[in-house]
Amino acid sequence: MRTFLIDTDTASDDAVALLMALRWPDVEVAGITVVAGNMPLERGARNALYTVEVCGAAVPVYLGAAKPLERENYHAEWFHGDDGMGNMHYPLSAGRPSTQSAVDAILEIVRRHRGLTLVTLGPLTNIALAVRRDPSFVHGVGRAVVMGGAACTAGNVTPAAEYNIWIDPEAARIVFRSGLPIEMVGWELSRGSANLLGPDIEEIRGFDNELARFTLDSNRVVMQSTRTQSRDPGLGLPDPVAMAVALDPEVCTSKSRHYVDVETGSELTRGMTVVDRFGRAKDDINQPAWGALTSRPENVTVCWAIDAVRWKRMLFSVLRG
Repeated sequence: MRTFLIDTDTASDDAVALLMALRWPDVEVAGITVVAGNMPLERGARNALYTVEVCGAAVPVYLGAAKPLERENYHAEWFHGDDGMGNMHYPLSAGRPSTQSAVDAILEIVRRHRGLTLVTLGPLTNIALAVRRDPSFVHGVGRAVVMGGAACTAGNVTPAAEYNIWIDPEAARIVFRSGLPIEMVGWELSRGSANLLGPDIEEIRGFDNELARFTLDSNRVVMQSTRTQSRDPGLGLPDPVAMAVALDPEVCTSKSRHYVDVETGSELTRGMTVVDRFGRAKDDINQPAWGALTSRPENVTVCWAIDAVRWKRMLFSVLRG
């Protein structure tokens, strides 16, 4: 069995990603840590607990940071619905969050399960706080799959930045510089043919079970928001795409190592994931404008493309039951 630790700001697409991990046959989810992002902290925890219950699982949920390290909160009710779950207003689950803090849980779980897979689906505040508390914990993580960033492409919240990185760029910078074995799965990988399109949605409806209905109902607001925001043709699910890469690395069909840093100083490009795609650090041209960027080693594996058919088949296999 593989061990996963999942950090999430649970709204509708996070919930589907959680569902995939909780139902995957050779994965044990040791814990779910919640961070403020898409939803306020308590709402994100409530959504995570409900998802665990829907899956018939028993996994501890831990409360983490209620705000970014230095910035104001900007939640995403407009994108996911007031409750974060498509305005379905699901009932409270029987479960309650653990009394242990998310940061304590992260450090303890990594100590207990060295080599685990860390999957982050929200802002990186909890992970940055763990790095600050104990920088050495990063050496206990086997893979760190980060749903965040926009690799050399447009963002989804500003022209330069993806939401999870933009909301707490200081935390993202700490994490990207921490030595974690980061695999960056940007939001752009869920676009185009990776959207759930009409035939895909009809196939899911045809499963006619609780998990299939939960997946579509909780994302019914996102269906419209995706089209409004990025003019994509269907339902974009960035967090489940990242979870698919975590569950099956072969879903990522093109990847390479680069130095990646996060912009924190400029409001114009706040949260931009700056990828040294062409290895300027290896060039003989010593351009002053690139000096600070190129003096650092490759620190992130960037996923450039996915097998959209494979990722959808993974989702279908989970929902089919």
